[in-house]
Amino acid sequence: MSLTVTRAGEPPVPAGADEEAREILAGLYGDGIIARRGAFSREWAARMGEDIETAFAEARGREGGAVGRGPNRWYVEIHPEQLRGFVDLVDHPWVRKVCETVLGPQYQIVEVGFDIPFAGAVDQPWHRDFPMPEETRTTGRLTSLAFNLTAVDTEEDMGPFEIAPGTQWDHSEEFGHGMFPPKSMCARYEERAVRRYPQMGDVSARSALTIHRGTQNRSEKARPVLVLGVDAPGAGNAEHHDLAVTRSYYEQLPRRVRDHLVCPVVDELRPITQKHSIEGLVMGEA
Repeated sequence: MSLTVTRAGEPPVPAGADEEAREILAGLYGDGIIARRGAFSREWAARMGEDIETAFAEARGREGGAVGRGPNRWYVEIHPEQLRGFVDLVDHPWVRKVCETVLGPQYQIVEVGFDIPFAGAVDQPWHRDFPMPEETRTTGRLTSLAFNLTAVDTEEDMGPFEIAPGTQWDHSEEFGHGMFPPKSMCARYEERAVRRYPQMGDVSARSALTIHRGTQNRSEKARPVLVLGVDAPGAGNAEHHDLAVTRSYYEQLPRRVRDHLVCPVVDELRPITQKHSIEGLVMGEA
């Protein structure tokens, strides 16, 4: 087994950082995940769940609208306008604070989507969401974040999210597609595994490089989770997504939200054709 841990030293604390910023950096450069409990109301989370349900029905009704991430598990990327609470989310003080602290004041919103493990979803292989960027490997700096919000109260039998704290720094040429540790390394992640049980209204932020997986959904309930992807300038993840907003919607957004959107502004939205085909193959969908 050839595994290296790439980072050395302390997280990069900006000059004048307050205690909250230091805690954010310590969490994301340490465990690789942090959370704010009760950031939104349960009513807000319920509306988000309704929007996810609507978007999923539309996506499943057309070719390429949803992509499999394992049996009975689907991912759908959406446009901001499909989420009534988009501005509430990206303009939330904690979300903005996390983005600015870790990614800098010019951070970029690059992805909005959701993942749904239905009844019968199985354990995913341990993975990260994309290969480790060269900048992270050589300098130890995080250049992207993923925020997650659940649309339901997570229970033990619903296939909770499982994460191996501190593994955002793991690097090996043996990772499949740069994302999937070989079985010979999985004991490391099993030993570190922590299950998360977010409730409606909670929001978490994590490095998408931290090794994680969805677990088996033994219940009869779906567990929809919204995903917000954010980059530091130059990270390049926007190239892998098809986010867009209409001109009329864009003009109504607060300036401090518009400043972080790097997507096209269009006259009419086109449905998104999903990508992530490698994940579907590795996770057993095909």
